[in-house]
Amino acid sequence: MTTVLCFGDSNTHGTKPLPAPEMVERHGRESRWPAVMAAELGAGFRVIEEGLPGRTTVHDDPIEGAHMNGLTALPILVGSHSPLDLVVIMLGTNDLKTRFSVGPSDIATSLERLVTMLRFYCTAPGRTVPKVLLVAPPPIQEVDWLGEKLIGGRAKSLGLAAAIRASAERLDVAFLDAGTHIEVSPIDGLHYDAATHRTLGLAITAAVRELAG
Repeated sequence: MTTVLCFGDSNTHGTKPLPAPEMVERHGRESRWPAVMAAELGAGFRVIEEGLPGRTTVHDDPIEGAHMNGLTALPILVGSHSPLDLVVIMLGTNDLKTRFSVGPSDIATSLERLVTMLRFYCTAPGRTVPKVLLVAPPPIQEVDWLGEKLIGGRAKSLGLAAAIRASAERLDVAFLDAGTHIEVSPIDGLHYDAATHRTLGLAITAAVRELAG
């Protein structure tokens, strides 16, 4: 059995495109990309879905809470779910929020910290060190109702794939540019509809199969 941890934010959680900030809905389990991948991979794989809306790479969110920090959460999940064979990390969209004032290279470096920490928390106690797939999220859109929350986020998001690819090369881990397969919904400029989840799930499935051998 090959165990795969999917570590991400609302787009791993399966949040539907939001027509207004007070409306929060989630796609059904079978529609979300980790479940699409699990169905495609079949019985030899166990896929663990760990997506938290609002999750950042390494930042305590001063408004939404310190629990949004991916660097804090990942060691807990490693301990809970080990042994892990493969970890898929798709983060960075929430780091684009105006309040964090970081650009593509900072976000990519933050992802490097996550991978380095993951390796340490497995190596130190003698756990199996999993393979890693870094997935660069697709560029966002800036829709009117988001207001000042993501000013400048679109421009920064256009540089994410190249920056994360360079980090993946430095870390010697696998890389997938989700933006070559999918686009965000124009409804909120951030999230994916069910058809897009399926497309992304199939793309990540191919990368995971190659990694798992």
